[in-house]
Amino acid sequence: MDAVRTLEVEVRELIRRSGLDPARDETAVRRLVREAVTDYDERSMHGGLPVLPDVDAASKSLWDSVAGFGLLQQYFDDPTVEEIWVNEPSRVFVARDGVAELTTTLLTHDEVRDLVERMLKSSGRRVDLSSPFVDAVLPDGSRLHVVIPDITREHWYVNIRKFVVKADTMEDLVRLGTVSAQAARFLEAAVAAGLNILVAGGTQAGKTTLLNCLASAIPARERVVTCEEVFELRIPHRDVAAMQCRQPSLEGTGEIPLRRLVKEALRMRPSRIIVGEVRQAESLDLLIALNSGLPGMCTVHANSAREAVTKMCTLPLLAGENVSARFVLPTVAASIDLVVHAALERDGRRRVREIAAVPGRVEGDVVEIADVFVRRREELVRADGFPPHAERFERAGYDVAALLAQGTS
Repeated sequence: MDAVRTLEVEVRELIRRSGLDPARDETAVRRLVREAVTDYDERSMHGGLPVLPDVDAASKSLWDSVAGFGLLQQYFDDPTVEEIWVNEPSRVFVARDGVAELTTTLLTHDEVRDLVERMLKSSGRRVDLSSPFVDAVLPDGSRLHVVIPDITREHWYVNIRKFVVKADTMEDLVRLGTVSAQAARFLEAAVAAGLNILVAGGTQAGKTTLLNCLASAIPARERVVTCEEVFELRIPHRDVAAMQCRQPSLEGTGEIPLRRLVKEALRMRPSRIIVGEVRQAESLDLLIALNSGLPGMCTVHANSAREAVTKMCTLPLLAGENVSARFVLPTVAASIDLVVHAALERDGRRRVREIAAVPGRVEGDVVEIADVFVRRREELVRADGFPPHAERFERAGYDVAALLAQGTS
């Protein structure tokens, strides 16, 4: 390790003198690292310098230090790791297949700060006392979230949710056991027919992946506009306009919240609007857009389909005192057509637990829902509910009765 650290100091100085940027000049920096390791290895043979025990391992470690993310790079390179988080320098965790484990990686306070600064460099975002939280996207698509003292007690908290592509289409979700083949066909038809879909679930339930897979069923000629806190969605279409929020400047100006993005999206000639996740008052603007005839989808944190609908009835009330439940309840009933609830199971698998329809009726201040698919004995099976807007399915070329006919319980 002494040899690698000595060599790292030399390489950093060489990079500084040559004016290279590891992010942009990867080939040149790799060549510089290779030449530096070879030169150091030859010099160490003549004594006076610590010997490199493994030249290849030293080159990899050196590259990770100067151009990657140091000791965390091994987890970025491991395709089985889905998420990395740091509670304190000596407690680094990873999640594999939904299961958390404590690693043997030991960092220092300075290394954590240096890694965060390196990760934020490409995003242009910052974290400091005036802005102690930050969300950003890394060059590989992974999502970074950082919280620093005095919001935390002592250490920097770092969460990195890797962009691990396990599913791009509903067929992929069927293969993974997330959803049944019949339910997948039904959801694809619902998307093509232009139904408004709410994807619900807890943290790490696979909501974004499910939303991406649903979006793959959007007809190819449609224009899709997406609004997110940070870029996470990957919509496989030719006509996609993606927008993300912006942090305020050091002077506290220039912030672009999600609510503003939803409003701006309506001026961009969308055929379909997708909001990564609704948490606050932006839910009102989305409901108004959906209620005006613009098809769309979004995600929300909730423990069931019923709770997701209830949450969509309460979040718009955050928009202001002039927004009342008398307006919101019928708007939700008229705007949301389907709720797909997903969950992370104890074994680490992500499964759709239920698909519920919203018929459009409100009884006693409660928006009615009807179960279309429910999970029984570990299988997603047909229930007795039907989705609204059968005529939209028909216009899209689908017979909704035939899609739901098989396996009725």
